[in-house]
Amino acid sequence: MPEPGSKKYDTRRARIRKDAEGAGISDQDANDRANETLQDDPTWQSRGPRTERGRGPEGERSGNDNTD
Repeated sequence: MPEPGSKKYDTRRARIRKDAEGAGISDQDANDRANETLQDDPTWQSRGPRTERGRGPEGERSGNDNTD
């Protein structure tokens, strides 16, 4: 599943932006519309950290009961 920052995500955003510009929307508005479209679509949203390390320092993770 593509995520923000991935090549597939950027390619899709550029395609949506180009289509909006072709419809007569200004550059800035087309960019905003493309971002909103992809952020609203659940298939293009981030799934979160994929590893334990991505969740942050062990002592600060939510649900972590480190009482050594």
